Amino acid sequence: MAAKVFPKGFLWGAATSAYQVEGGIENCDWAQAARDGRVPVCGRACDHYNRYEEDFDIAKKLGHNAHRLSVEWARIEPKEGTFDEQAIEHYRKVLKALRVRGIEPFVTLWHFTLPEWFAESGGFERRDAPRIFARYALFVVRKLEDLCSHFSTMNEPNVFATQGWINGEWAPFKISAKPWKRVHTANTTQRDKALFGVQYLNVVEHLAKAHNAAYAAVRQSNNEVKLGIVKHIHVYLPTTGLRNIVRTKLSNYFQNKRFLRKTIHQIDEIGVNFYQATRYGTELTDKKTDMGWNFTPERIYEALMLVADYKKPMFVSEAGVADEDDSDRAEYIKKQAAATLRAIQDGADVRGHMYWSLLDNYEWAHGFDKRFGLVAVNYETLERTIRPSAYVYKEIIEHNGLVDGG
Repeated sequence: MAAKVFPKGFLWGAATSAYQVEGGIENCDWAQAARDGRVPVCGRACDHYNRYEEDFDIAKKLGHNAHRLSVEWARIEPKEGTFDEQAIEHYRKVLKALRVRGIEPFVTLWHFTLPEWFAESGGFERRDAPRIFARYALFVVRKLEDLCSHFSTMNEPNVFATQGWINGEWAPFKISAKPWKRVHTANTTQRDKALFGVQYLNVVEHLAKAHNAAYAAVRQSNNEVKLGIVKHIHVYLPTTGLRNIVRTKLSNYFQNKRFLRKTIHQIDEIGVNFYQATRYGTELTDKKTDMGWNFTPERIYEALMLVADYKKPMFVSEAGVADEDDSDRAEYIKKQAAATLRAIQDGADVRGHMYWSLLDNYEWAHGFDKRFGLVAVNYETLERTIRPSAYVYKEIIEHNGLVDGG
């Protein structure tokens, strides 16, 4: 039985992000993209901005002792260099609500959405983006440091850059050429695609510099808080055939390793996001999530062991499954927890696990159709309903270990 127990003090919980659950955020690039008809409207979302105490009561009921959330940059800095004290006071109330319930907060300073003023002026294509971001990060940490010990500067920087400048599915909707796939769009020339590819590399570079600048600014002010990043890891499994091997190596380098190598000396801890594994040239599994992704919860082991090479404390900051009828989520959670424990036993310094997501939410370009939540949300009435799988997770939390042969 002892082999199935997580370390003492291990943190358990779930995650959310501001734009995806709060509602009422209309001054960011995603809200503008919705007005332009490029993505679904987010609107009031789950109204978590007003109902956060109710949602944290649910988290407490489910045994959670940690919660990852983000603050909304567009609320806090609605105009360049102008910070909204009422907005930051709201997030202080949110953190106090977590603290009074015995839930440890993990705050992400930026989770994809950009204030309109920043996006319209070039966003992370701007050369001065690192300075702008560091100013914002320092302001938020100074205002919240008495209530939170764990901050991440940014969420999934590579996903942000890939979806915005390679795949063109997210703002600013730019499509680059891929060496293994010709992309044909009516309004994008091959010259544009080459340009966007260069911009992608510049954006990743600016994101890395932004994190490093924010880390330096915070460290000059505070040596106590932990400051890191949240990094998405897509596991690329070994394959055969020269073309597939090259794709695997390139994908693993650009998506998983390159950003960490640029920032690792300015990181105290790493949040690991994981959703699936891929093997080029081979259908990995017949079972898919509602997102169409491979159902591979056990492969979080490889993700954690990859990040373990950087010798930093880690927490699982996001890992979950889109599963509207809740038929697969319990299996996903149990297999994911078992693989996380295996990684710990093999030397990965994992200190917490936060499932994505506490609530059903706005899933970016998919709108509200994909259901990741431990808690179902009726978007018409805003009623919350705890899914059966959430109680499976609760049992793992209460045992601080695997149950029922998990």
